[in-house]
Amino acid sequence: MEHGSLEDSSASTFSIMEEDHTLANSVRFVLNQDPRVAFCGYSIPHPSENKVNIRVQTTGDPAKDVLKDSLQDLMVMCQHIRGTFDTAVADFRGNKLADAMDIDLNKK
Repeated sequence: MEHGSLEDSSASTFSIMEEDHTLANSVRFVLNQDPRVAFCGYSIPHPSENKVNIRVQTTGDPAKDVLKDSLQDLMVMCQHIRGTFDTAVADFRGNKLADAMDIDLNKK
């Protein structure tokens, strides 16, 4: 849900339900990397509520578009991390199997 002014689309607060510091801090980090962002921050209204408020103020672009771009960037980052992790696990398992079979993979 977006809370903002109809006259000024460059500043808005977004409420995201069923989320906590994990997503909010990650989004805040990515938003702060964007040169279009003048200010961003987040708050959790109450510890017993699974709700996050993210405030975005931009240098002119609509805050909604900047937030969408940042969420897209965060998703790409997570996919890259997952791919790197999966590759490392596969390499580890392959090397462990080669060690168990006493195979020297570096031999030509």
